[in-house]
Amino acid sequence: MSERPDPHREHRLREGYERMLDRLRDGAKELTWENLQQELDDAVEFEAELEEFTKDELSLLRAWVERDLVDMRRYLNAGGHSVATWLGIDLDQLSRKVVEALFSIADRSKVERLRFEEDLEASRADYCEGEMAVPGRMACVHCDAVVQLEQVARIEPCHKCGHRYFYRVSE
Repeated sequence: MSERPDPHREHRLREGYERMLDRLRDGAKELTWENLQQELDDAVEFEAELEEFTKDELSLLRAWVERDLVDMRRYLNAGGHSVATWLGIDLDQLSRKVVEALFSIADRSKVERLRFEEDLEASRADYCEGEMAVPGRMACVHCDAVVQLEQVARIEPCHKCGHRYFYRVSE
């Protein structure tokens, strides 16, 4: 039997999420991967002091905000047209505070787009161009092109897209 949703808890989590977005809107001008992580940590710390969230709730809030921001940035960087299109809803349905926070973060994301994408790819990678690696199959974190290393070898940039980061592919 599943637990019934607690409306009070839902309200607290929604308000915490909105406050975290608001804090990110007012954060550092350059939205690099490192800055985003630090700003998320700071926002979680602020929420922990402001509201009595459990550690699990704070972890969930952080993960949800990070997931949505990364998804929004990927969409915009891939040529998506607007935050409204990404959301798939009329912005009039959202509170002004949430809309302003999303637009501010989207604007900042354009400034450091390439750096953020590289940092994001690096965070998902196990291997980087120039490193030595044992034989086996690897895939580019950017385009998923597979590279087969026949022997211990230095990793070269992706032959398909030129990116530097790879992960090991299991058969």
